[in-house]
Amino acid sequence: MYDGYECLRIHVEGGVAWVTIDHPPINLFDLALMQEMDRLGEALEADPDVRVVVFRSANPEFFIAHADVALIRTLPTTPPPKPTRLGIFHRMVERFRTMPKATIGQLEGRARGGGSEFLLSLDMRFAAIGRAVLAQPEVALGIIPGGSGTQRLPRLVGRARALEIVLGCDDVPADVAERWGYVNRALPPDELGPFVDRLARRIASFPAEAIALAKEAVAAAEPPTLDGLLEEADCFNRSLATRPAQERMARFLALGGQTEPVERELGDLVRRLAP
Repeated sequence: MYDGYECLRIHVEGGVAWVTIDHPPINLFDLALMQEMDRLGEALEADPDVRVVVFRSANPEFFIAHADVALIRTLPTTPPPKPTRLGIFHRMVERFRTMPKATIGQLEGRARGGGSEFLLSLDMRFAAIGRAVLAQPEVALGIIPGGSGTQRLPRLVGRARALEIVLGCDDVPADVAERWGYVNRALPPDELGPFVDRLARRIASFPAEAIALAKEAVAAAEPPTLDGLLEEADCFNRSLATRPAQERMARFLALGGQTEPVERELGDLVRRLAP
């Protein structure tokens, strides 16, 4: 069931599926990784032996860098009609949010853009102090977070902080992310793995039916997400149509975006995107 993946390594033991993202050099959320995440989500959702899913990275510097800007630039620049159903990325991340399994992110490096949105769609996030960084830098490129970030962040951190994250386009370190509710806990790096391991195994020891029903009940306390995601998709498509978006995405790639050295200090590049 979990063979044939090139970007992911999956190991199932004791009711826990350990998923390691291994897509060098920076775990870019390109088409290959998106397709494998989508396929994996379908397999995990249907696997009765899995009760908990833990995502981590083989690269200590990058969890998922962000969505592939070169791929985004191939999307239509004429806005289509407002969508009435979710696109592939929204469907993929929604599945991890709604599947009857506990989903956990173990963050030790950078998760920006689509990488941040993927983490936001998991049930829980735990981050390494001094190493983990989250950000939504899309507005600096002339677009908006289009993979659920505008919907998830306000529910977790509140409207004002969500706008600070989305409009400020700055990195949020683990300790600040914990205070804001962006992540559950920020832990010392040597404590992060053991903590997540214990929590995942503890949850996996409980009845699968109770885990699924607890998630279903908690989800009922939240505002519906479908309409918000469709609105986000429409706004994202409209942002793609603007001239600044096309110019800034091209400049982002020309200045070394999506290369390992530049991605380590993405904030410096973001400041240089203005014409």
